[in-house]
Amino acid sequence: MTISRRNVLLGATAAAALGPMAARAQTSEVAIGVIYPLSGSSAAIGVDAQHAFNTAADIINKNYDFALPLAKGEGLSGLGGAKVKLVFADHQADPQKGRAETERLITQEKVCAVVGTYQSAVAVTVSQTCERYGVPFISADNSSPSLHRRGLKYYFRASPHDEMFSAAMFDFFDAMKKKGQKIETLALFHEDTIFGTDSANAQTKLANERGYKIVSDIKYRANSPSLTAEVQQLKAANADVLMPSSYTTDSILLVKTMAELGYKPKNIMAQDAGFSEKATYDAVGDKLEGVISRGSFSLDLAQKRPMVGLINEMFRAKSGKDFNDYSSRQFMGLIIMADAINRAKSTDGEKIREALVATDMPGDVTIMPWRRVKFDEMGQNNFADPVLLQYSAKNFVTIFPEQAAVSEAIWPMNS
Repeated sequence: MTISRRNVLLGATAAAALGPMAARAQTSEVAIGVIYPLSGSSAAIGVDAQHAFNTAADIINKNYDFALPLAKGEGLSGLGGAKVKLVFADHQADPQKGRAETERLITQEKVCAVVGTYQSAVAVTVSQTCERYGVPFISADNSSPSLHRRGLKYYFRASPHDEMFSAAMFDFFDAMKKKGQKIETLALFHEDTIFGTDSANAQTKLANERGYKIVSDIKYRANSPSLTAEVQQLKAANADVLMPSSYTTDSILLVKTMAELGYKPKNIMAQDAGFSEKATYDAVGDKLEGVISRGSFSLDLAQKRPMVGLINEMFRAKSGKDFNDYSSRQFMGLIIMADAINRAKSTDGEKIREALVATDMPGDVTIMPWRRVKFDEMGQNNFADPVLLQYSAKNFVTIFPEQAAVSEAIWPMNS
């Protein structure tokens, strides 16, 4: 049989007509990889993360009357109403496991994007793997400043990093000094992975610039079985402010050891992590009245933006908890990634990357106190304004910056 030019054209026309239907059939679901510690000492974080991502997926896939990207209407309109399918992976807080699981998500589960990871050390290997395969990665809740400075094309972070968080802390110290409070000496206490190291570097730099004296700088091994020697050093230094950068199990051990050794810091200004986790306050909350932690999220925002409270209720129905600094950022990580996929109208990695680069989301259509979401040339959002939260009467209240504060700071915490 000879194939005429007309038959070729007719065949092409038929294929073109079928094209949109075929595309819709292929993209009835859009697979997004979500990689967190679902077992081991950080498993509680991973479980909360699953609830946060599932809450976001529900809002994307169903119809809700929220002023939030993708809430109205069902699924991704740019892909014919395709639903977001989450594929979870467990990195067990191990960077090499994170690398292997990310590769599995991409090559076997065929995800078009990845969101993660809680531990910054795991974000290093996950993002490198995504880069190798040309798959966009959103660093939902990692705060190490060095992560976005590695020249990666497919790395994006909407939330603040520890230099931004630490600057808010020192702005607060400066403001309190102007009110007559004595803040001269600081004690840094940080775990030895990239999170703790980068945090301490940022705080040291700011202390030098702002004229504060670091009287103790203790780097300890993450998941250490004992912190007795370290707490004895902190007690001897007796700084005006203790500044810990520790994950949950270390935070609990630190507070228990301080109580055993009779060390009551005048003030604690924490770099989030364990000091934003419900597990810490369930275990030692009676010893943490007045502790301050930096954050990205405050439930107080619901007073100005009612949808924040409504979405928090959805999360609480799944998790039994309110959004915290981590779960709120995880929620927004998926919303931002799905919004980019929707605008890309494609599951192609490069097209999604281009859509992420073009992101410009006003702060009032998020659940965060951010001015907007817009990425710089390194994939960092510099408009994610941090807040400082103080734990008082079993609740966190926003105390800084002034425009977001709903309460005055209790200072010193053990007054």
